[in-house]
Amino acid sequence: MSPNRSLSNEHVRLLRLRAQRLAAPSSGAVASVVQIVKEMCGIQAQEASAATLAVRVRSTALVATDVERARVEDRTVIRTWGPRGTLHLLATEDLGWLLPLLGPVFVAGDRRRREELGLDEDTCVRGVRIISTILANQGHLTRAELFEQLASHGLLLEGQARPHLLSRAALEGIICLGPDRGSEPTYVLLSDWVEQEHKGHSLSDAHAELTRCYLGAYGPATPEDQATWSGMPLKSTRAAWQPVADQLMEVEVAGAPTWMLKSRAAWLDELAVHPPIVRLLPRFDSYLLGYQKRDLAVAPQYAKRINAGGGIIHPTVMVDGRVMGTWKSTRKSSHLDVMVEPFDQLAPQVFPGLETEITDLSRFLGMPTTLHILTPSQG
Repeated sequence: MSPNRSLSNEHVRLLRLRAQRLAAPSSGAVASVVQIVKEMCGIQAQEASAATLAVRVRSTALVATDVERARVEDRTVIRTWGPRGTLHLLATEDLGWLLPLLGPVFVAGDRRRREELGLDEDTCVRGVRIISTILANQGHLTRAELFEQLASHGLLLEGQARPHLLSRAALEGIICLGPDRGSEPTYVLLSDWVEQEHKGHSLSDAHAELTRCYLGAYGPATPEDQATWSGMPLKSTRAAWQPVADQLMEVEVAGAPTWMLKSRAAWLDELAVHPPIVRLLPRFDSYLLGYQKRDLAVAPQYAKRINAGGGIIHPTVMVDGRVMGTWKSTRKSSHLDVMVEPFDQLAPQVFPGLETEITDLSRFLGMPTTLHILTPSQG
């Protein structure tokens, strides 16, 4: 087998599906929530419900309450700011090396925006200090409660200044999200919430570890893909590939070099797919956020149906790694209606996969679920 094997687009999609835990489940022990989160280098969680569904589509026997149990009771996963400076579920055991790597980059990169919002450095330092004191004394608080307390200390913040100060505190390892109170998340001191494991990684070692993790979850990929996914500078990302170069194998995609882990070489001989792999991906799914471009997954004419701007990634119907439509759900009392809107007429062999996904969604959420397939829309 040539180390520079040329891969078709279909082969790349299949390899990425397997890396993303979106292919047919393998035999063996059922993966836990933290195992899935760790293998994925975190799961986008700006919407908690979407993050829960992202675990569903990558698991076989978990249910929705398992995700909340892992986060709130076991605390093996944490909801906090991570890659790209956005909310993620991250494995608790990884915080000790991830936050020192990512935090300073995003704090520095967000400086101008904070200043536009009235958060100069002195105000940020003072605000984070007050937040730490308040949470140490009062335990978990909602955002409104926390900023009411900040106002009583003479720090009046409104609008976008609030989440920017909270993300600053989280990226410095001071706070994270705690248990929800009704529909509202609360914030807690990270040091009160979990015992952090500090592994003593240098920044270069941490970035190399992130590269291994990224390629395990997203390969085949390039440094440009990783930099887009992580939000880290491309220069330092390229440098982080050097310490792990002996663990990588080069493949050719559309005439350009791309890389994957050597430990996955056997996957290259296991690329047949029968029947189709059909998945209902949630909003903001990692499969669509992990690369510099989405062309392999989303046909250009449908790109704005998935992301019309503003950072919103809509729920998608994925078939063999290609987005074939969108979907949405409506909860009616104790019942869920799922409406699938394909871009084009779906092939007959896709329908059994859709029914399987609906059955699994019903099992995962613990409620009856009905599938409705709408007329294809070209709009």
